[in-house]
This record gives sequence, C-alpha cells and structure tokens, in this order.
Amino acid sequence: MVLLAAAVCTKAGKAIVSRQFVEMTRTRIEGLLAAFPKLMNTGKQHTFVETESVRYVYQPMEKLYMVLITTKNSNILEDLETLRLFSRVIPEYCRALEENEISEHCFDLIFAFDEIVALGYRENVNLAQIRTFTEMDSHEEKVFRAVRETQEREAKAEMRRKAKELQQARRDAERQGKKAPGFGGFGSSAVSGGSTATMITETIIETDKPKVAPAPARPSGPSKALKLGAKGKEVDNFVDKLKSEGETIISSNMSKRSSEATKVHAPPINMESVHMKIEEKITLTCGRDGGLQNMELHGMIMLRISDDKFGRIRLHVENEDKKGVQLQTHPNVDKKLFTAESLIGLKNPEKSFPVNSDVGVLKWRLQTTEESFIPLTINCWPSESGNGCDVNIEYELQEDNLELNDVVITIPLPSGVGAPVIGEIDGEYRHDSRRNTLEWCLPVIDAKNKSGSLEFSIAGQPNDFFPVQVSFISKKNYCNIQVTKVTQVDGNSPVRFSTETTFLVDKYEIL
Repeated sequence: MVLLAAAVCTKAGKAIVSRQFVEMTRTRIEGLLAAFPKLMNTGKQHTFVETESVRYVYQPMEKLYMVLITTKNSNILEDLETLRLFSRVIPEYCRALEENEISEHCFDLIFAFDEIVALGYRENVNLAQIRTFTEMDSHEEKVFRAVRETQEREAKAEMRRKAKELQQARRDAERQGKKAPGFGGFGSSAVSGGSTATMITETIIETDKPKVAPAPARPSGPSKALKLGAKGKEVDNFVDKLKSEGETIISSNMSKRSSEATKVHAPPINMESVHMKIEEKITLTCGRDGGLQNMELHGMIMLRISDDKFGRIRLHVENEDKKGVQLQTHPNVDKKLFTAESLIGLKNPEKSFPVNSDVGVLKWRLQTTEESFIPLTINCWPSESGNGCDVNIEYELQEDNLELNDVVITIPLPSGVGAPVIGEIDGEYRHDSRRNTLEWCLPVIDAKNKSGSLEFSIAGQPNDFFPVQVSFISKKNYCNIQVTKVTQVDGNSPVRFSTETTFLVDKYEIL
C-alpha cells in the first residue's frame, strides 16, 4: 500500500486539513481534491472512486469527507482499514465535525496522521497508541521534574533558615553593644551582618516587587552634549537629502492632522432607531485556464435597536434570490413565520429584541462550482516573447445588478526585472517595487463599465504572474435579499428604519 495523501475536505472539494506523505505540490493536491466531488456517483454505495492515476477512498462525516488518495495498485482492503482508523481519530480531537472545529485542531490531527502513516506506508498502531504517542507522556520526565521541584523547595527553606540566623546574630550584637560581625566581602570592605540579612530577606520575600532605578542627578552647569529631541541643522540637512533622493517625509504632526481630517470628512451614516446592517463576504478560487474551483458566500442581517419602544417589531424580508441560497434564522426567531410569510419576529411576540446591541437575525450561505455564478471573471493570459512575456488581462462583470467600487486587481511580477512596460489600460495602475506587484485600480465596475483590459510587457515566465488577487467593496449585495418594511407587532404600524449594505471580499484568487 502506498498512501499519497490524507485530507479532510468539504463536499465541494475544499481542503480543510491535508497531509501529504510523498513529495507533492500544493497545486497538485488542491487539484485532486477539487476533482474528487465531480467523480463520485451518488447512486452507488461504493466508498472509493478511481481515475487514470490515483484512487480516492472516502468516508462521509456529516457535511465533510475523510479522503485517502492512494495509488491504483494499493490493497483496497488495507486502504479501507486505514480509512476507518483515520475517521476514528478525528472525533478524538474535535468535539464537532464542522469546518471551524477541524481548522482549530488542525495541528493535532496532522500529528495523529503522522503516527498512522510514515512515508506512505501504514504503521501498526491503534487508537490508544496514537493518543499516547501524540501526548508524549514520559515517566522519566515526571520523575525529573519532581526531583527538581524538591531541590528548589529545599534550597528556599535553607535560604530562609540562614536569613533568620543572620537576623538573630545582628540583634544579639546590638544588645551587647558590639559591632555586628561581617560576612564575606572583598578586601577590607566587609558587608555587615545586618545588611546581609536584609538583602537575603528581601530576596526571599519581595522577589515579586518591581525594582525602581533611582533617577540620576541632573548636572546644574551647562552641557555641550547632544540632547534628544533637539532639532539642529544636522536633522534638517538629513531630511533635505532624503527629499532630494525622492523619499517622501511625513512628520508625525502632519500624519496626525491628516488622520483627523479624514475622520472629520468621513460621511456620517444616517442611523434610525431601527438600523440594519446587511453584510456579505465572498471566498472564491478559480483556475487560470477557466473553471470555478470553489465559491463560498456568507451573508447576515444584523439588527440594532436604539430605542426600547421599538423592541417588539417584525422585519419584512424580500428574497428574490434564484441561485439556491441556504437561509437560516436565529434560534429565537419564529422559523414557521419566516417560512410562511417571510417575516422575522421573535417566537414569543411579548418579548422584545435587545436594545443597543447588534443581533444577527438571519444568515445565508451559498457554495457552488457553477461558473455562471462568478460575479467578476478575470482572464490573465501571459505569452512568451523574444525578450520576456506579454501579459494580457481582462475583466468582465457577470452580475449586471452589482456595482463594485475600489476594485484592485493585483498581479505578481518577477523580482529583479524592473518596472513593466504598460501598453493599453482601462483605469489606472500602481507598481510596487518592494512587493513586486502590479496593481490595476478601477474606481467603479458596473453595467455601464462591465469589461476592460490591461496589456503590459516584462521579463519573466508565464507562471510568474499567478496567483492573481482581486479586492473590491460594494454597497449592493450579491444575493438579492433585502428588508423592505418594518412594522410593530401590535397594530402593524410601520416603523422608520435605516439600512447599511456591504459586499466584501474575503479571498478572491485566480491560481
């Protein structure tokens, strides 16, 4: 049996934890896992599927899959036995079989996976041995720590006894009117017994007190030494040299004033007593040759009530989504009312929503590999030329109802080859020589400006210009879910409300 990799992935093929036991690139393992859901036959009861090169052995675990990738000539019976052991290991470290829980204990799972398989071959271990090996419980270490703690306690007790003897000797000397005997010392400068006793006592009893250094005496006479904070001609000359070399110098006062000006000029949000924040975040991964590997979108409606007289209300939700979004209401929200009439209200109509706190009342989720659902397609086409690469990159907005603002398409560049030569461009660009990136900046992409292109030339290979990353922000949400009306529970009288909609990018990559 030769086991290539073991992974916990979602039903869409997104890897949560993956451990490779042979030399494999990240792109290779992500491609294998992305192709895995497309190969399964839902009508059959098999727990394995084969391609021309590898075999997938899998076991469903609620919303996830435990997948082993092996060679085709491996023993299927041993593969299934190994798969069962992998599946039993996961509940040992994770309380729930969910993506967040798996990600939180990913290192514990990887360590356990390494105990099961070494260099692609199954180790003869069981679940109890795996737990012992990963905990690395050592009897010799416990004995060593116990001995060391005993020695430390004995040393502290001896120090206290010596300190008491020194204090007693000092008191006896003071009663008899004799000079306190000296203990130790260098040359003729012996330390008195009283001071020694005091030092040892302070060391034992007051070890936790912070030591405050005495302030040095400041000379009253004039001094020609350099002073911190003094603005001399040397500083001005240094700043002038930096400015002449093209460096931008911003003083702390100027930066503080600019930040204050930004705060002043920021447009305030007109918030009513009932305010809703609708936020969506998208995570998308595409292949450079086309094809959507994974797209996941999470949305939520947050309700904030600032006046307690509007606590007993209902939200009228208009859902015009046609993409198959999965909706989920808060546990305290009446689910039957929402399903029947698209109204968000509490199960107990006599209760009120919390005041002056953000409450998530409705959330939704969309996960797909359908290419037509991509909001903004990016096509990056590098082609080799005689003295480098000619790169053509274009975008196209597929969702006409969206309006994307502050769009930045970041293309990595080879290091040490200088700035790119820009040909045709729609919009603006920025070249970051420190990070070796080219940022294509577009203020607005909407139905009137739904496509554009950029051409540039630079030395390098086609693989140097990936992954391409995209970021944007929008005031229109992707899934057409809105709150159209808010009414009181008693009397159904309308209530004024305000809405803030945001559509953000969590990760948007073309690999």
